[in-house]
Amino acid sequence: MTANTYKPGQITALYARLSQEDTLEGDSNSIVNQKAVLSKYAADNGFTNPVFFIDDGVSGVTFDRPNFNRMIAEIEAGNVATVIVKDMSRLGRDYLKVGYYTEIFFVERDVRYIAINDGVDSAKGDNDFTPFRNLFNDFMPKTQAKRYGQSNGRKDRRGNI
Repeated sequence: MTANTYKPGQITALYARLSQEDTLEGDSNSIVNQKAVLSKYAADNGFTNPVFFIDDGVSGVTFDRPNFNRMIAEIEAGNVATVIVKDMSRLGRDYLKVGYYTEIFFVERDVRYIAINDGVDSAKGDNDFTPFRNLFNDFMPKTQAKRYGQSNGRKDRRGNI
């Protein structure tokens, strides 16, 4: 948990990410939808200086994402008060790395972390289900890849590539 002492001029980082696999889930995870959800939440809850960091078409399994890295650099420079995502899977799908950022990196830098749809807010204390959500988010791309591979295998056997 972080006390999050806001300093004048700090930004609220609104992070959105969409991978190729996420497009299969439909419009609910689209960048347009994520931006609308993040903007509304920031405005409704009094978060100032909102700045978007968007990685479109980049898997959440990797943390080498251009705008994620830009956001991390801003945090390291002390320019970010709060990071807000639509849900935890937008931050990433590697539960160990997500855990590192949410439990260590943000805390050490006094950055508040909010995952709107998951009810996670570091200023309100620990959420006992957060590690399980991270584990589930890590599991999803592996399951999708397996399912996709099996589907393509069936198509190959039928000659329908």
